[in-house]
Amino acid sequence: MEVYPRGRDRLPASVDWPVSRCGAAGLVFSPLRLDRTSLPNDLEIPEPFVRGRDGRRGVAIGSLCAPRCGIHSHGKINLPVQPEIDIGPLTLQTFGICFALAFLVAGAVVGRRLREWDKPADWAYEMTFAALIGGIVGARLDFILENWDEVSGDLLGNIFSGAGLVWFGGAVGGAIGVILWARWRGMLGLPLLDLAAPALAIGYALGRIGCQVSGDGDYGEAWDGPWAMAYPDGTEPIDTPVHPTPIYETLAMGFVALLLWRWRNRFQPGILFAIYLVLAGVERLLVEFIRRNDVIVAGLTQAQLISIAMIAAGGAWLVVKARRGGLEPAPA
Repeated sequence: MEVYPRGRDRLPASVDWPVSRCGAAGLVFSPLRLDRTSLPNDLEIPEPFVRGRDGRRGVAIGSLCAPRCGIHSHGKINLPVQPEIDIGPLTLQTFGICFALAFLVAGAVVGRRLREWDKPADWAYEMTFAALIGGIVGARLDFILENWDEVSGDLLGNIFSGAGLVWFGGAVGGAIGVILWARWRGMLGLPLLDLAAPALAIGYALGRIGCQVSGDGDYGEAWDGPWAMAYPDGTEPIDTPVHPTPIYETLAMGFVALLLWRWRNRFQPGILFAIYLVLAGVERLLVEFIRRNDVIVAGLTQAQLISIAMIAAGGAWLVVKARRGGLEPAPA
C-alpha cells in the first residue's frame, strides 16, 4: 500500500484520493480533491493513507475525519453520541435509559438511608415512584405552558408526546409528589429533606449523562479548548466545538452527592438539605455562564435566577441555624 511520509509540506500539491470517513459499518470513502495549500498549518497527519474494506485507498487526515472516528471537522476529540439504541424492532432512547437509571440509583440511595433509620426499605420504591409520576406531570405541564402557541393546536397529542420535558417543572412536580407520599406515610418533616438531598444530587448527575450521550442540546458555548466537543450526531446536532457542559455537571454533582452522603449523620435535621441547595445552586449558576440558554433579566438565564433563589434560601437557612446554636447535633 502506498503511503506519503508524515508532514504537510511533503504532501503532493494536490491529491485525488478519496478522503476516509468513519461510517457505522467501518471506513468508507468520499471523493474529495485535497489541495496542500488549503490545509491548515498545524495539521497533523498520523497515517496519510489507509485501505478501506472495499480495497480502495483513501487519505486519512485527522481534521477531515468524521465525528464517529473521534475527531470532528475542527480537530477536536469527541465522545460517541448515541441518541437511540436499536434492539431488533425496539428503539430505545438513551436519554430515557439514563433517566430511568437516575431514578433507580436515587431510589437505592434512599433505600439505604431508610434501612439505617430502621424504616421499611420498600418505602424507597414508593417515594421514587411518587417523584417519577409527579416529575413527569410537572415537566410536561411546564413545557406546554412555555410553548402554548406551538402546542395549543394539538393539546392532547402534546400532553402524551414523548418529547418536551422541562427541568424546573419536573422538579416542582416531583417535590409535590414526594410531599403527598410523605404525608401519607407520616414522614413529613426536616429528615425527609435530608433523605432526599444525596438522592437528588446523584439523580441529577446521572441525568446529565443522558444529555451527553443523546446530544440533546444542553451544550455550552462555542469553544476551542483542549476538550471541546461537537455533537454532529446528537438529537440536536451541532458541528461547532463547544463546552461539553453535561460532563461538567455530571462531575460536579457527582462530587456533591458523595459529599452529602458522607455528611448524612453530621448535622441537625434540615442542614444537609440546606447545603444541597447552596451547592446545587452554585453549580448551576456557574455552568450557565457557558451554556447557550437565553438571558431573561440582568444578563441572567432562568436557571440562574432559580439557582440564586436556591443559594439564598440555603444560605439563609444555614446562617439562622448557626446563630441559634450551631449546625451539628447536640451531644447525647
